[in-house]
Amino acid sequence: MSGVCAPTGRRAFLCCSAAALAAMAGYATGQNDPRRIQLSARKFEFTPAEISAVAGQAVTLVVTTTDFAHGFSLPDFELRGDCMPGRELVLRLTPRKVGRFGFVCDNFCGEGHDEMSGFLVVTAG
Repeated sequence: MSGVCAPTGRRAFLCCSAAALAAMAGYATGQNDPRRIQLSARKFEFTPAEISAVAGQAVTLVVTTTDFAHGFSLPDFELRGDCMPGRELVLRLTPRKVGRFGFVCDNFCGEGHDEMSGFLVVTAG
């Protein structure tokens, strides 16, 4: 005998249950959740106009609007969605490239539409 006691039967069940509860507690507290980045879209701007992320780390973009059906397009990451008034547009992304990447509104929203843009800045981890 090596002196190490490997749990069996009920003891094994209790050990596994404790490990599972500990893992679920971490999930419930948001430790495993991606970072949420809030954006608001309105004629003719995104706020904030510059957001940041770390390469390899998941983020959730949450875009809201109150005035118009705006589009959100981040072409370098092939990410796109429509943002409707009163609803959240939720987009998930794990950037793998480092750099400064433009995002735009791709639903024509009036005379200032061409200026409705911003940047995602991705830094190394």
